[in-house]
Amino acid sequence: MAKIEPGKNVLEVEELMQLLPHRYPIMLVDRLVDIRPGEGAVGIKNISYSDQIFQGHFPQKPVMPGVLIIEAMAQSAAAYVAYTEGLDVEGKVVLFMGVDKARFRKPVIPGDQLRIAVRTVQRRAPVWKFEGIATVDDKRVAEANYSAMLAQAV
Repeated sequence: MAKIEPGKNVLEVEELMQLLPHRYPIMLVDRLVDIRPGEGAVGIKNISYSDQIFQGHFPQKPVMPGVLIIEAMAQSAAAYVAYTEGLDVEGKVVLFMGVDKARFRKPVIPGDQLRIAVRTVQRRAPVWKFEGIATVDDKRVAEANYSAMLAQAV
């Protein structure tokens, strides 16, 4: 596995897979951009009709489930923290601890590009609290506050 170059402002999916244990079909971040250590980053998820979830949600009127938007927020935050803090993620997973103030404002559909701005609100290792705001075409589609912890994989 190649080491990710420090100080990059953009991480591609191959680099994200070095930071996250997720793989298709649950890998919900295609790229991490605008990485600002100590501030935040933006996760990108390109929504496609060929995404497996749309086989059942809903084939006639595909809509990305809100819970998967929250998962994309969590993955974006996990990759951001692992990268900017240089965490050793080998054999570890990031586990949700709570979700607060989740709001869904507009459906996300195939063809949309989900931009997920994440920022760290509080850090007391091994627990982090984050704020996530998801937009499509500069319009807010979802937001949430959430907490997660880094734990040994079982």
